[in-house]
Amino acid sequence: MDKSKFLDPFEKERIEKGFGKMDDQGEEVTMVLGHKDVRKCAHNAKTYQSGAAPGRIVIPSEENIRDIRQIPFEVDPPLHKGFRDILDPWFKRPLEEEYTTKLKNQIQSLVKEVLKRDSLDIVSEFALPLQSRALTLLLNTPYAQAETWISWGTHVFRSEGSALDADKANILYDYIDKEIERASAAPTDDLYSVLLASEANGKKLTKEEVKGVIILTFAGGRDTVINAVTNSISYFSEHPESLERLRNEPEILNNTIEELIRYFSPLTQMGRITTEDTTVCEHALKADSKISLCWASANRDANVFENANEIVIDRKINPHVAFGFGTHNCLGATHARQILKILISTLLDEVKSIDILDYKENIEDLGHFKRKVGFDSLHVKFNS
Repeated sequence: MDKSKFLDPFEKERIEKGFGKMDDQGEEVTMVLGHKDVRKCAHNAKTYQSGAAPGRIVIPSEENIRDIRQIPFEVDPPLHKGFRDILDPWFKRPLEEEYTTKLKNQIQSLVKEVLKRDSLDIVSEFALPLQSRALTLLLNTPYAQAETWISWGTHVFRSEGSALDADKANILYDYIDKEIERASAAPTDDLYSVLLASEANGKKLTKEEVKGVIILTFAGGRDTVINAVTNSISYFSEHPESLERLRNEPEILNNTIEELIRYFSPLTQMGRITTEDTTVCEHALKADSKISLCWASANRDANVFENANEIVIDRKINPHVAFGFGTHNCLGATHARQILKILISTLLDEVKSIDILDYKENIEDLGHFKRKVGFDSLHVKFNS
């Protein structure tokens, strides 16, 4: 009963200093670890900017594999708002009845399919297809496109043995370029076409800006959704009593979803670049230094969360930062929440129990911090 247990490697330094250190391809990164400090820095775009060189705020930095700015994630206020005004209504569509019905049909079909099997790898044979098929709804593109995305594997920029793979990234970039040209020549009602026809900050979006939005949509919601789905299933496999409680108390489902997101924190951290000399947790930083907003650490802060290292499925007060905080809160949060809500509801209806048969953990190497972020593989059997 420990496969779904995710330890907190940041606890000691969060309590003792409030910050930690790691190396990112030769650049020192100061990791902000406490909940209050993470939110404070995330809120201060003037001192801690997102709009540095494209790829630099990502950890590990993607400067060497892309020069396209991901929008709106690598844009600071006031320009940021112009892009969010276009994108926010689109990314709220998962709340619409038609969207929800289509997503429900996708997930229910997949669950019924895997119930017939003796075993499967949740990562590659369940979470990846689920995420890819759901993405066709978010982009409003044909369902068949999902098969192409599934063929790329679970990571957009990473291949076996390589944290950053430029050749693999170029597969995505070339694909997006072709889709933008298609939408430019023959517009439809997909996201590419909507963006090409939109204006932000008083001017039409360029093809490069459209590409930046689409790259973020593909990259930002891939590993994170796959981790959230896989980790949640690992939890329910070891805690069938939680499934039973949810059947009896469906009113706590939303609390459970937020708690799973808090505990597993599918994205460990995101960077910012200092615009001036400053201090973090009384630690001096020079201008143009890189900091990490460590969401995973903030979400285990015992000053904020009682029993922070446990999953409390009916947790009522839950100000987690797993979807970021402030200006740059996650565009795809509504989509991710709907996926988990429909998935768990379907498990409650269709699945009695889940047996873990074999697994391989995915451990992030963050200097002297080693964090389990999910699984490279998780072989299970669903029991109807």
